[in-house]
Amino acid sequence: MGVVAVGGGLGALARYGLAVLLPGGFPWATFAVNVLGCLLIGVLMVLVTEVRTPHRLVRPFLGTGVLGGFTTFSTYAAEVDALFRTGAAALAFGYLAGTLVAALLAVVAGIRVTRAVTGVRL
Repeated sequence: MGVVAVGGGLGALARYGLAVLLPGGFPWATFAVNVLGCLLIGVLMVLVTEVRTPHRLVRPFLGTGVLGGFTTFSTYAAEVDALFRTGAAALAFGYLAGTLVAALLAVVAGIRVTRAVTGVRL
């Protein structure tokens, strides 16, 4: 679908912009985009499944396209590997586990906050 490609391009540009703004060293940019992207997917899923019935292309454009292009779990895996290869095993494990926990908590937070703000009760 063209909307997924356009959304993916926009998401990737946003990720690049954030990577330029954040300092190097520890992979803060990848951590930030993955956690923020997970928060936003939680928000989006509540909005498009529980609050409104949007146009059929909204979910693929925003979810698969924009947020799929914005988040980058492949880069996350490569950065964990690079940390291991440079001998920073403790940092690699911390980054590996920290991203996973933060991303899952972000999805839950996005869902709960959006339900509270919109008044959706399940």
